[in-house]
Amino acid sequence: MKVSVAMAYYNGGEYINEQLSSILSQLGEEDEVILSVDAADDGSEKLLKKRAEEDARIHLLRGPGKGVVKNFASAITHCSGDVIFLSDQDDIWWDDKVKTVLRAFQEKGTAAVVHNAEIIDEHGEKTGEPDLFAMRGSHAGLWKNFLKNSYVGCCMAFRRELLPVILPIPERMYMHDYWIGTAAELCGGVTFIGQPLIGYRRHGGNVTELSHGSLWFMLKKRMNILRCLFVLKKRAAQRRKLKSTK
Repeated sequence: MKVSVAMAYYNGGEYINEQLSSILSQLGEEDEVILSVDAADDGSEKLLKKRAEEDARIHLLRGPGKGVVKNFASAITHCSGDVIFLSDQDDIWWDDKVKTVLRAFQEKGTAAVVHNAEIIDEHGEKTGEPDLFAMRGSHAGLWKNFLKNSYVGCCMAFRRELLPVILPIPERMYMHDYWIGTAAELCGGVTFIGQPLIGYRRHGGNVTELSHGSLWFMLKKRMNILRCLFVLKKRAAQRRKLKSTK
């Protein structure tokens, strides 16, 4: 089973070296890391090129430069693996992440896997805060995740078969991970692993925050999500119809 790692990169030079090392140590010779680069203006361009020259499993792409959702979509589009892992640029993968997630895919009907994470600081030290599942009350369920999203991208992997349902991601959809997790729920199911498999790094430069926005912001986004869900359900229904005719 070939593994692809899709990473959206934006000026992440401070932590990318450690993150790439933690990922590559778990991959096989035929696996790959697809790194879509929106910007490397922080002096990290040379580092990325050097890592790619040293390890042929790293593939650097020019990102679309239109935000994190489109950058992840760019990386995902270029993945060739049977299972696609999403990765942030600044976390640390614990040693048993890949094998534990791949084992979960052996369960019948599993279209995606979501695992737990420990919170670490900018130095990679555990903060002692509750783990990510405890913070977000993580579990499957369309209504639950509409109200409070459990699908945090850096903790997710999904089967390649979902790509026709996932792509393209609608313009109104501001959470690629929620979109992918919901697609998986509609197309088979999601397995949750309570074991923390990464260090989820919190620092001043994070794109994703654990806190919510204003009430108006949340209402507006939920309305956009509802509009997008009609598109997603239609694609999932088309996929089921296609599979039933084979």
